[in-house]
Amino acid sequence: MHWGVGLVSSRSCVVDLSRNQSFSLCWCIGSEDNYSFYGDIVAFPLQDYSGVMSGLGSDSWWKKTLYLTGGALLAAAAYLLHELLAIRKEQEVDSKDAIILHQFSRPNNGVPSLSPFCLKMETYLRMADLPYQNYFDGKLSPQGKMPWIEYNHTRVSGTEFIIDFLEEKLGVNLNKNLNPHERAVSRAVTKMVEEHFYWTLAYCQWVDNLHETQKMISIPGPLSDLLKWILCHLTKGIVKREMYGQGIGRFSEEEIYRLMEKDMRSLAGLLGDKKYLMGPKFSTLDATVFGHLAQAMWTLPGTRPERLIKGELINLAMYCERIRRKFWPEWHDDNDNSLYETDDSGEDSKTHTPLQDFSFYSRTGTFDDEGTENSISQTPDTDFTGHSLFDSDMEMDEFTDHEQCK
Repeated sequence: MHWGVGLVSSRSCVVDLSRNQSFSLCWCIGSEDNYSFYGDIVAFPLQDYSGVMSGLGSDSWWKKTLYLTGGALLAAAAYLLHELLAIRKEQEVDSKDAIILHQFSRPNNGVPSLSPFCLKMETYLRMADLPYQNYFDGKLSPQGKMPWIEYNHTRVSGTEFIIDFLEEKLGVNLNKNLNPHERAVSRAVTKMVEEHFYWTLAYCQWVDNLHETQKMISIPGPLSDLLKWILCHLTKGIVKREMYGQGIGRFSEEEIYRLMEKDMRSLAGLLGDKKYLMGPKFSTLDATVFGHLAQAMWTLPGTRPERLIKGELINLAMYCERIRRKFWPEWHDDNDNSLYETDDSGEDSKTHTPLQDFSFYSRTGTFDDEGTENSISQTPDTDFTGHSLFDSDMEMDEFTDHEQCK
């Protein structure tokens, strides 16, 4: 019996695929916005093969065969995507007095997330010292957002609304030390990063540097290479379409990178030689900017943004390292010569705790925001004087001279 395949109306959930049934297909790129590919693929039996061939019009037989073969491949790809993206039957989580963070799965290059918004949200929770539990179920929020949280059976999506919700319910506020002028600057920079700089990163990540991004996606199974190729190229089309609608996608590649460079130089100028963007203490803005700059720092090897951040804009690279080392002790960079070790770890135990997929996290008692004034302790982040190699108290000229001497 011959089968046909067709794409019909869409819906926003995933259902089981079985014979003579349709299923919904959804793939979302690494953003908190709802950039999705939806469609119902229907497989149906064909009783009369010659009727189908004639129904394809006056094209030659090889074109008709190509159409049917393409339909079969589409059905196979749809089934594989369903197996990949369908909600996993994991244990139920109870969000009573616990923050459940839903986000995309970890990539395989050691970076917590390829999504700037997911990394922003998880970094914020660590900065605010709020215990949370990751849940990688591939399920979008009711509004079609990622990431989103559950707390006391309340669901909140959109990083800005999540932060507002946590401030109201739990009384946390990373911006309490900012005056009204600094709060206004913080919001303006946030919008520049999330509504402008993000799109240039998405272009570099999912269009211009797609081959490298594909290597970072973690998909188990014997067909992982095929699935990664399908997902990446679907995402590429979605990004290009959404960028065109946003406006940035209407420019040339060179113009897009020029816009990216202007944003990065603006951030470097705002940071200057400060420890954090708004001064000596971190704020919500630092979680936002780190989530985006980390993509240029660790997920875009050999690209223009990586060369810029690790070259001319070295203060941004030091800023990213400072935040990674303080709030992500288990995140190890293979290109970093400093290892994260406990004081009692020996030479034979230089191992690194992997990023956890399904666990609680809290940094309570782990970090001190302000060290003791008169104590000098040497760690992988410090030199013999106790000064941090990635803090702003080290002059840029001294850093350059040190690198040249090396």
